[in-house]
Amino acid sequence: MIAPHDTSPQTTLAKPSKTFSWKVRLGLVVLLAVVAVTVWQTNRLLTNRFTQSTQNRAELRLALYSGNLLSELRQNAIVPQLLARDQTLISALQSSDFSLSTQRLISFVDEIGAASIMLLAHDGRTVAATDRNRLGELHRNAPYFVDAIRSNATVFTVIEREAGGYRFSYSRRLEDTSDVLGVIVVEVDLQKFEHAWSGISDAVMVTDSTGTIVLATESRWRGLSEEDALRQQTPQGAIQRAIRATADWTALSADTYLQGEAVMRMANRIPFRGWRMTSYTTYVSVRERVNTVLALEIMGFAILLALAFYALSRKTALRMALFQRESAELRVLNARLRREVAERERVQKTLEVAEQSLAQSSKLAALGEMSAAVSHELNQPLAAMKTYLAGARLLLGRNRPEEALVSFGRIDDLIERMGAITRQLKSYARKGGDSFSPVNMGDALASSLSMMEPQLRQRHVRIARVLPDDPVFVMGDRMRIEQVMVNLLRNALDATKSVTDPEVEIILAAGETAILAVRDNGVGIKDFGELFEPFYTTKQPGDGVGLGLAISSGIVNDLGGRLTARNGENGGAVFEMQLPILVDGIEAAE
Repeated sequence: MIAPHDTSPQTTLAKPSKTFSWKVRLGLVVLLAVVAVTVWQTNRLLTNRFTQSTQNRAELRLALYSGNLLSELRQNAIVPQLLARDQTLISALQSSDFSLSTQRLISFVDEIGAASIMLLAHDGRTVAATDRNRLGELHRNAPYFVDAIRSNATVFTVIEREAGGYRFSYSRRLEDTSDVLGVIVVEVDLQKFEHAWSGISDAVMVTDSTGTIVLATESRWRGLSEEDALRQQTPQGAIQRAIRATADWTALSADTYLQGEAVMRMANRIPFRGWRMTSYTTYVSVRERVNTVLALEIMGFAILLALAFYALSRKTALRMALFQRESAELRVLNARLRREVAERERVQKTLEVAEQSLAQSSKLAALGEMSAAVSHELNQPLAAMKTYLAGARLLLGRNRPEEALVSFGRIDDLIERMGAITRQLKSYARKGGDSFSPVNMGDALASSLSMMEPQLRQRHVRIARVLPDDPVFVMGDRMRIEQVMVNLLRNALDATKSVTDPEVEIILAAGETAILAVRDNGVGIKDFGELFEPFYTTKQPGDGVGLGLAISSGIVNDLGGRLTARNGENGGAVFEMQLPILVDGIEAAE
């Protein structure tokens, strides 16, 4: 009974396993065949494409090199013709005075870009040269001297150096109306092109009309023919990399072989005395680019194969569970975001309503503050007017009209002051503005005490004044300065209400600034933090609205000064108004 139950499931499971294994093997074989065909086709197509691209770039570089070389030769060809007409050099040869000739040639060589310039006398001796070491040399038998003396045109000469390589020079004779004076020789620097060409992966050579190599990136090639040079020495750098490849890897036929290795050969004719330029380019760059693409392609197939096996090994149920869980999380997150958006929209609407309410409240607060300021500042003149009117009534009842007229004059002054106050109350909330004039602080203080005279008589406060001998002038508005003084005096009187012997001391001093100090013997100041804030007051309701010091502080700041407060050493409070002093019509800085 046990054996059938044990073997039957095994038989049932074995068939799907074999079927699965056969399908996997077939799929692997098909994939490998696809990979092989794809890699082979990719290698063939990219090899042809990159080889053609390399040839095009080599041809472009060769044309560029030829153009640069020809441009350099043509640029220097005209130099001897120009220098042969230089009157300074001709005059030096005629007078045999060559003290400035060398310096003149040196000034030319930087602008021309030539390797060197020499001036030869009629006997072949170097009389001026950009290379001072060559002064005095004899070139009587040099080809560039002999040919230039015999020819009436510019002569180009190629001379082999003893140390190897060639020198290239243009020469032309200098003459006056009667005789040949000398020869100018301009050496062309063509070796700079050899250094520039050797910095790339190509080997480059230049041959003259006889097939002799006159310029080459490989120094051992100079003076040889192309066949002898390639047989003797491989191009520096190019063939060293070409050896790492074989001649049969590419489907294209090789242009030439060096030591059994294939390279591309490009030749170009230079329209100058039958010269030709030849370059050799290795195939290594083509092989590297093709191998890079093939490696990426094979890596992609390998990754694809690995992903296929990974996909077969994973269970669909796990993936579906993962997707469902992520979908549920996204739905929860989406609902949360919708709630947050709705909440933010509601808060935004509430904020807009609050901003509108705040703006309306600010307008009402400003209106109330201005109304309170007007009431505060007009209270003092109104009280004084009431006192003067009562006095005038008594004087008229006693048949003393002249003295009553004096009271009426003071009432008229107070009415004018009230008009000025209503115009200037807004100054404590604005910056700058009105035209100022010199103000005598002593006169302003006397006027302020005159306005406070009724309150001083009712309270019987002892006033002590300390004034300097010389008048103290400041630049400002007298009405506003008196307004500050009245506010300070009134605060001092209010502070001494609870004192048995009230006393107010007024000190006016002049130094770097004009200082008016008002000291009382009251209880002093308890809170300095909000002392100059609007509507802050320690008085009883009905005695004040707390705008006097705020208005006074704004006025003093507008005048460029400072209003400070402190407690005195012997008790009481001390308020100081500091304003820039006016010295000989100049307002001093604080």
